[in-house]
Amino acid sequence: MSPRLGACLGLCLAIAAGCGSEEGEAVAGGALAPEAVSPQERIRASTLGVDDARLAAAGSDAANWLTHGRTYAEDRYSPLDLVNAGNVADLRLAWSFPTGLQRGHEATSLVVDGVMYTTGSWSVVFALDATTGKLLWKWDPRVSHEVGRVVCCDVVNRGVALYRGRVYVGVLDGRLAALDAATGELDWEVVTVDQSLPYSITGAPRVVKGRIVIGNGGAELGVRGYVSAYDADTGELAWRTYTVPGNPSEPFESPALEVAAATWTGEEWWKVGGGGTVWDSMSYDPELDLLYVGTGNGSPWSKYIRSPGGGDNLYLSSILALDPDTGELRWHYQTTPGDSWDFTSTQQMILADLRIGGELRRVIMQAPKNGFFYVLDRETGELLSAEPYVEVTWARGVDLETGRPVLSGTAEYDEGIAVVKPTAYGGHNWHSMSYSPLTGLVYIPAQEIFGAYRMDAAYRYKPGEWNTGNDLRHYSILTRELVSGHLLAWDPVAQREVWRHPHGLPWNGGTLATAGNLVFQGTADGRFLALRADDGMLLWQSHHADTGIIAAPVTYRVDGVQYVSVVAGWGGVYALSAGDAAAAAGVESNGKVITYSVQEFSITPEIVEGAMAARDPATVAGNDAYHTYCFKCHGAGAIPGGVLPDVRESASRMGAGFVAVVREGLPGTSMPGFAQWLEDDEIREIAAYLKSRAER
Repeated sequence: MSPRLGACLGLCLAIAAGCGSEEGEAVAGGALAPEAVSPQERIRASTLGVDDARLAAAGSDAANWLTHGRTYAEDRYSPLDLVNAGNVADLRLAWSFPTGLQRGHEATSLVVDGVMYTTGSWSVVFALDATTGKLLWKWDPRVSHEVGRVVCCDVVNRGVALYRGRVYVGVLDGRLAALDAATGELDWEVVTVDQSLPYSITGAPRVVKGRIVIGNGGAELGVRGYVSAYDADTGELAWRTYTVPGNPSEPFESPALEVAAATWTGEEWWKVGGGGTVWDSMSYDPELDLLYVGTGNGSPWSKYIRSPGGGDNLYLSSILALDPDTGELRWHYQTTPGDSWDFTSTQQMILADLRIGGELRRVIMQAPKNGFFYVLDRETGELLSAEPYVEVTWARGVDLETGRPVLSGTAEYDEGIAVVKPTAYGGHNWHSMSYSPLTGLVYIPAQEIFGAYRMDAAYRYKPGEWNTGNDLRHYSILTRELVSGHLLAWDPVAQREVWRHPHGLPWNGGTLATAGNLVFQGTADGRFLALRADDGMLLWQSHHADTGIIAAPVTYRVDGVQYVSVVAGWGGVYALSAGDAAAAAGVESNGKVITYSVQEFSITPEIVEGAMAARDPATVAGNDAYHTYCFKCHGAGAIPGGVLPDVRESASRMGAGFVAVVREGLPGTSMPGFAQWLEDDEIREIAAYLKSRAER
């Protein structure tokens, strides 16, 4: 459907009120491909070209969104500026696609040459026409819903990878699947975990040098973390790197793990697994040829149980720099040594070049759960700076010489309750942040949530169950008044807040920065916002989601039109576990993909006539009579302006009495009688029109 016809449909609602669009139908867009070439042929030719060179050059490919963070640097910045601070108020809904799935939707969509690839809950994959929302194919891995019992944080999926004609998805039950990008047919799949253990996959795979890199989750339930690389063509395992040591009586898989083992004590960690799962963030520097992965919390959480003799417990809550050919550890930086609060470092890592102290430094930036914003030299792992981006009570700061946090002494809970900020939900969780080289700012979905920790004195290992070593009953006191969220604009060089936009609720969506001086974000209460990137002024918002938005938006260009798209669907660990605090969102969890564009058009007599001709034939007579006699008070399209009652409801509620009221009027009110102008049959036609409007 052309933008011009989309304009017609919008116009007809205002002047004739006889048109509408069902969920999933396009209201603006363009053709997928010339008729001479089948869609499958075009998709196959296009996606075969997504190779190592094209992925490495993704930063200069403004039209597409080829990998999870748009580029290997994972900065989620688009150089597109057709939608900008000057015209963003003209954004209109282009199309909406319902996934037909509930629970949390966390995917970052990929877009290549007019085709969108995205996921819903339960690892279901969709290919859509990126200009109309038309479903091209769907792949359902048919995950047993019993798997949901051993998933920490909802049955979510954060997206796919695309490479040389295939779409790759990590499946909730631990499989890695390769699909034909043109048809959705399964090319190959491998099981990446021991499925007898409570492993899961919720993160998006990445493609590095012809290999598909995937991690897993499950530390809360008791597993040993690792990251694996598989041959993109065959699915053959190329390498696997464990993040924590295993049974110390057995040979270590690498020298790095032998070093790590010296930082663990006791006899429990390897029995419970140890944790350190790589469940989300990765980035890659092609010039340095380093793959960066973030590791998670310990298993159990409580270090007093996990490692009673103390120790840093490498490589929990760390950034690891790996050789992408072998998985060998090049360097590491641990953000929370001996973590006992579920302060994962699996949050997004952004690569950028920043001028610090007069010197241009190649850096990696992260805002992990623990509340500090870290800037490291990405070649060596040297800590350059670290400052709190939210309120932090567990540490007084980070020592730049040692790189270690300076503990406050108030967060230990081996002998009682500790009230700590941030908490296991994090000052920032998996919700993606973005970095704009234009403003020099990082845009963080930040949140303020307190946590009450107490060791479970009666802890014993329970296979397949939660094994945190914490008395989780204290989360029952989490209330709406004690939580909040905001969009934070952070200067990574000066390490300070520049502006914030408060949301009230936490658990808001990831962010997107663009060259149009814009930052986009969805919210827990179902809004989608555009703010001016340099000063945070709210410029536009939409309410089309009807569900919480927790995923990150993307933007792309097709046929000269820039689109902004986001996956919506309330869910995740906060929605599942925060009780009254999460219920404040007041939203359902029906998943959908919502896409916007700026639609430019001019109204002509032909468009008006076309809108009139497009009205529902069954209600034309009632439509005409209503807009002749009624709309002046009760609104075009029978949509009230908020002053008088909604006559769509009145017509349905009053039944046969509606005719008498319209004929005779209502004494004592401003409602006149229309007996001298309308016959009863004409009033019934108006009633039929109003009922059709109510149904629509």
